[in-house]
Amino acid sequence: MVETTGGGPGDGAAEVLDRPLPDGVRRRVVQIVSDAFGALTVGELPAQLRQYARFAPNRRAKFAGNAMAAALETDPLFRQRIGEKLREAQPELTGALDSGSPPPAADPLDVAAAAYVLRPPGWVKQVTAAGEEAQRADAERADEEGRAELERLRAELDRARDHTRAETERLRAELESAKKETESLHRKLRAALSDVKRGEAALRKARGEIEAVRAEGQAQVSAAESETRRLKSRLGESEAALETARRAAREGRSVEDMRVRLLLDTLLDATQGLRRELALPPVSVRPAETVDAVEPGRMSPKDIAARALSENDPQVLDQLLALPQAHLVVDGYNVTKTGYPQMPLEKQRLRLLGQLSQLAAQSGAEVTCVFDGAELAAPVLLAPPRGVRVLFSKPGVTADELIRQLVRAEPPGRPVIVASTDREVADGVARAGARPVASATLLKRLSRA
Repeated sequence: MVETTGGGPGDGAAEVLDRPLPDGVRRRVVQIVSDAFGALTVGELPAQLRQYARFAPNRRAKFAGNAMAAALETDPLFRQRIGEKLREAQPELTGALDSGSPPPAADPLDVAAAAYVLRPPGWVKQVTAAGEEAQRADAERADEEGRAELERLRAELDRARDHTRAETERLRAELESAKKETESLHRKLRAALSDVKRGEAALRKARGEIEAVRAEGQAQVSAAESETRRLKSRLGESEAALETARRAAREGRSVEDMRVRLLLDTLLDATQGLRRELALPPVSVRPAETVDAVEPGRMSPKDIAARALSENDPQVLDQLLALPQAHLVVDGYNVTKTGYPQMPLEKQRLRLLGQLSQLAAQSGAEVTCVFDGAELAAPVLLAPPRGVRVLFSKPGVTADELIRQLVRAEPPGRPVIVASTDREVADGVARAGARPVASATLLKRLSRA
């Protein structure tokens, strides 16, 4: 016998439910246990439910529903404790159940769930009646929902029929339009076939004309080849005659050369005699002095990067400077940065100009030293040494361009030597007729002096 709180012993504890607990009643029972669960201590809980003691009610009902229903069914003491909590939470409903007259306005599922927990006399009938009532309610609700669904489906069917009729009319109209378009396309196709036939006839005619032109072209090519062979023969004859004339000219050239040399010697002697007679002074202005540049004392130079060429024997430079009226043009910073780049720019200039002055005195050649002055920040106070012309490039003009201007200013035939390891400068002055030498070659020659 199970002890209950809904009546005396034997009132409802001996009653047994002969069918499964209806789902609606079972959910309400689990909710009742879950709500009362938190009011019990861990020691008052069955061992299998203690792990859910800290769960929230909704989470407890979700994960421990089966375990709580089983404990409520098998553990009378646990059921009694849950009943007490239920009496505290719903005194009106539980009092009515104890008196045997549940409230008529109460939810049958709530009445059945409370009866299942409290087990008053006749609780099995109440649970069964609540299950049947819930089934009837579910059936009625399902019937209502079915009728509503049926009405919705009928409305959708009517709409679908209307849409089908409209779509059928639209497709019929499109079919009629497609038939008319097909007939138009057939007419166009017949016209196109006729045009194709005319085009094929024109193509055959054009092919015949092309064959005729090709035959005529081949005949013209054959005639041109014959003319080419004839011209080659005449060209050979002309080349033979030209070679004969060249041999005759070479044989008579020695006499003409002798006459020209004799005339040149006469002119030279006459020129020297005229200079002595007129007491002409030596030339005071050199072509390099006509080139527009920045002279020392006006602007300060900016160094340029050194680019190395292969080294040459300094004796070659001596031979070049020994030529009559030789002019040595020096790429200043290119030489100093090749020889002594660790020195300040001012000391680089002074050292190079001093060595160039000695070289000018030894060789007697005209010497011009060019420095890059494109970005001068202040005037350069510099007294050019004896025998050396010092030039700085103007803003916007590089030292390389100034060197090329100096070379172009010289008359053809005058020996001009340019000292620079800049490949672009060397190639440019070489095309202008000057002789480039490496900066290392000049440095070797200066160190020897």
